[in-house]
Amino acid sequence: MKNILINPNVKIIYAMRRLSETGERGLIVVDKTKRLLGSLTDGDIRRNILKGYNLNSSIKKIYNKKPLYLIDDKFTEKNVRLIFNKKNIDVIPILNKKRKFTRYLTRNNFFNSSKKIIIIPDTSVVIMAGGKGLRLNPFTKILPKPLVPLNDKTIIEHIIDKFVSFGIKNFTLTLNYKSKILKSFFKELKNTNITIKFLEEKKPLGTAGSLKLLKNKLPNNFFVSNCDVLIKADYKEIYDFHKKNKNIVTIVASTKELKIPYGVCKINKKGLLSQIDEKPSYNFLVNTGLYVINSKSLKLIPSGKRFDVNELINKIKKNKGRVGIFPINEKSWFDVGQWNEYEKTTKEIKLLDV
Repeated sequence: MKNILINPNVKIIYAMRRLSETGERGLIVVDKTKRLLGSLTDGDIRRNILKGYNLNSSIKKIYNKKPLYLIDDKFTEKNVRLIFNKKNIDVIPILNKKRKFTRYLTRNNFFNSSKKIIIIPDTSVVIMAGGKGLRLNPFTKILPKPLVPLNDKTIIEHIIDKFVSFGIKNFTLTLNYKSKILKSFFKELKNTNITIKFLEEKKPLGTAGSLKLLKNKLPNNFFVSNCDVLIKADYKEIYDFHKKNKNIVTIVASTKELKIPYGVCKINKKGLLSQIDEKPSYNFLVNTGLYVINSKSLKLIPSGKRFDVNELINKIKKNKGRVGIFPINEKSWFDVGQWNEYEKTTKEIKLLDV
């Protein structure tokens, strides 16, 4: 069994990391004696981050204090099957007669549904593949960034394969820099299971400008991905979150911890020292470059001009459209567009096989 036990005093950001490491959808909250205190799911964490909870806060106020559980030797397979079918839970803790945790059951293990394909219906993906990839020089002086090798595949193949694992088959690649090389690569690849269309920019149009050329050619809600980001997440959950909240844009945002390696001086209104925080750390939500976008927003993009996603988002907000955030753990985001992250990802790429 994976270690999904967690102490109630740990920080929210630590719980997010534990979920990412275990690959499970929930954690079991116990005290030092393994007495069951509650449960904590990825959904609990996401909802409370969006309510404004600090990532350095403890999980005490956000975990479920009344979890569903079973007592060892007092349940049948039929009981478990009914619970999983009727309740929206993924993990059930099993306790002994003294109400101490002994083991757990998960939906996937109980139904033997590993590697089950979850289909996201009626959508497609736009991959922004036209940039010069200056952060990956000198590779990108020869190859376009999407074709930089990442172990046994190119970066863009990893991105496409992740979407394909959720049943998505329609892709549009926006091209500019070294576009002929990219077209030749996919012509040779000849993957008959997916459809790839190319949209070639006559001049660089930024991270959103080319979407204008796709007006009336995309489904109501579609994914947009930069060509240098790999995300370990449930894309169906992201898509459902976007639709349920009636967002015009949903930004997939990663937690990011920034540590200051110095003592930070704080001063009062008189210019005198009030305190020194020794090597403080701060947590942020960072845009990963993966979005779900409603096609209504495309009318806000100017024609033939460079236009970036942040400008589109600002326009949507001015028009009182909903812009949502879907938080993920920093270990679930790989930014392979810069060398230090690229090198780290080559070692950790198997983590994407979820």
